[in-house]
Amino acid sequence: MKVFKFLAAGVLAGMMLASCGGSQPQLEGVTKGQIDSVSYAVGVTFGSMIKNANLVGLDYSIVTKTMKEVANGGKAKIHEQEAGYIVNDYMQKCQIAVGRMKEKEEAEFLANNKKNEGVEESASGLQYRIENPGNELRAAAVDTVEVNYKGTLLDGTVFDSSYDRGETVKFPLDRVIAGWTEGMQLVGEGGKITLWVPFNLGYGPRAMSEDLPAYSTLVFEVELVKINKAVEEKDNKKK
Repeated sequence: MKVFKFLAAGVLAGMMLASCGGSQPQLEGVTKGQIDSVSYAVGVTFGSMIKNANLVGLDYSIVTKTMKEVANGGKAKIHEQEAGYIVNDYMQKCQIAVGRMKEKEEAEFLANNKKNEGVEESASGLQYRIENPGNELRAAAVDTVEVNYKGTLLDGTVFDSSYDRGETVKFPLDRVIAGWTEGMQLVGEGGKITLWVPFNLGYGPRAMSEDLPAYSTLVFEVELVKINKAVEEKDNKKK
């Protein structure tokens, strides 16, 4: 019920805002422009929550009509708790349906992608292409790496980029998504690799942001700038 409570809280806030407009009396000091802006902002908030909750196929005419009725004091046909069960049950069905659809789309893409020159696929399903092999030094899962990278979705949408921030990033390989942990062990220090990460090796069914939806297949272009070996770090601390 946790997700529904979050969604319901947003809907409740929206209905409270909606009750300030429409057939309600004009509030002193509130302009039509402000009401329009708030109405749009509430729509953005609701839309984002619905998207992130994987609530697809809704009849928005019913949603809007019911919100107006309840906001204006009308009696709902079902109790709020029952509404919660209905929404949760539908969300679970949506998540399963969306997952199956994404699995099919991803399988089709990866099947075609591995036909491209230089693309290889590991036992886990991770696809990669070595753009520059780098030197002989390789990272282990316990090591820390310094990288420059760009992450995109299959449609080219950039969701993260150290290049845009103008600085490299350091992180332990055992504290990132499985696709990164595996992929960064396939190239040497100073090398460059492109990774195609299936969603089961990425963030799975979680929506991380508006730019990074649930069940996303991820594409990373990564330059492995430096490898900091965990064993060497321990030895230096002892000294």
